[in-house]
This record gives sequence, structure tokens and C-alpha cells, in this order.
Amino acid sequence: MKGNKGYLIKEGIRGIFLHGFMSFAAVCVTVACLLVVGFVSSIVYNANIIVNDLNKTNQVIAYIDMEYPDDKASSIETNIRRLDNISEAVFVDREVAWKDFLADQEDPDEFAGVGAGILEHRVEVTLKDNHLLDQTVEAIKNVPGVSEVKASHEMAENFSALEDAVRVLSLVLIGILLVVSLLIISNTVKLAMYDRKEEISIMKMVGATNGFIRLPFVVEGFILGMFSACLAFGLEWLLYDTLASQISMGWLKLVSFTDLLGPMIATFAAAGLFVGVVGSWTSIRKFMDV
Repeated sequence: MKGNKGYLIKEGIRGIFLHGFMSFAAVCVTVACLLVVGFVSSIVYNANIIVNDLNKTNQVIAYIDMEYPDDKASSIETNIRRLDNISEAVFVDREVAWKDFLADQEDPDEFAGVGAGILEHRVEVTLKDNHLLDQTVEAIKNVPGVSEVKASHEMAENFSALEDAVRVLSLVLIGILLVVSLLIISNTVKLAMYDRKEEISIMKMVGATNGFIRLPFVVEGFILGMFSACLAFGLEWLLYDTLASQISMGWLKLVSFTDLLGPMIATFAAAGLFVGVVGSWTSIRKFMDV
């Protein structure tokens, strides 16, 4: 059995070179499809980062009771940090808040004689998930020393809707691209199968099992798919870095390719394996009934 498997694997490798032109065509088509899949995946990844950064601009402000001891006010920041769904919590002293207020005024002298005592200490809170805004606000209100909590529910809903839309759109686009890639690869492999139809017929007539016939083609598809994935990954890295160097406008800035190295390797490996193996397996089914 082990000898048969070794022979079939060798046959799969030999088939790549035996049908060189069709193998070359399959690699070219696969690389083109994977480049599109990779490009969309990288854009989706960057879009998610942008949405997450936008989410951080929607802060929840927890005001501390004026009668709460000043020496204990900063400890409320620690208590808020311990709550679920808290990404960041920053204590802002009333003196600092007063200076920031005056800096935003066109004529600070208008407020001469008015001091920081009219303001409350506060904690500026950033959430991990805006979908849980209401629950988190209620939890912050229950923290001892917090007198009031202000949050922009409308902005949180808009960000949540945007995040959901990006997630759904990305899944739909990647799914469509994978299906299209599979169809293209499958049709390309079918063309190669026509050249080997007689070979498959002879193997069937001498009693070869379907599994025995399929394995070389699956091996061939696996090798072509993974080789295409590696080639497409290298090209994607080059093209991405070229594009990233041209795009740098404030909030619209692509992350370094090394930051998404893990997800991209997984995407290309899975896509190459999928279109290579599944494409070969489905293509040869038609030629089993001979």
C-alpha cells in the first residue's frame, strides 16, 4: 500500500511536467485569482482597523461626584478598568480639564475669576465593543463615586452598523471570489483532463479503482495550488508595499504588510489548497464514468 501511494504521488508530480502548458496555464489562472482574493482580504483587514480606530473616538465620559474625596478620585479609573468591555480608561483631573477648556476658547480672559472648581474630575473611557454600550454605561454608573455618565448612543449605533456592514461585505466578497476561483480552476483542470481521457479509460479497463486514478490528479492539483499560493503571496507582498507607500493621507493609511503576515499566509495557504485539491477532485469526477 505504501509502495502504491509512493508511485501515485510520483505520477502526480510527473503529470505536472508531462502536461507543462496546461500546468502553466493553471498556475497563471490560480495566481491571478489568488491575487484578487488577497487584495480584497488586505483591504478588508485595513477597513476593520479603520473602523476600530473610529470606534475609539466615541468615548464615554464618567463624571466623578464633586463631594468625592480628591485623593481617592483617581482610583475610580482603576475600578472602571476592571469592568468588562473596557478598552481604555484615563483619569482627567479638573485642573487639566480647565486648562483644556481655556485653550479651546477664543478669549480665555472672559473666564477670569472662574476656576477649575466648577468642573468635576472625570474618566474618559473607550469601549472594546460599541454593541455593548448600554450595558457598559450601566456598569460604569454603578461604580462608587461616579455621579453621571455621558455617551453618544447615536454615534455608537452608527459605528456598530458600519462594523457589521464591513464584516458582512468582506465575507460575501471573499466567498464570491473563492467560488469564482474554484470554477475557473476547475474548468482549467478539465481541459487537462481531456488530454488524458484515454489514459483514464485504460486504467479503468484494467481494473484501477477510482481512488487509484484520482490520487495523482489530486497530488497534481495540490502541488499546483500551493505553488500558485506561494507565488501569489510574494507578488501580493510586493504590490501591497508599493500601494502602501503611495497611500498615506491622515486616517487613510495602510498598515505594514508584516502586520497582517499571519492572516495573509493563512488566507493564501487555505485558498491555494482549496482551489487546487477541490478543483482537481471535482474536475475528474466527470471522467470516472468511462
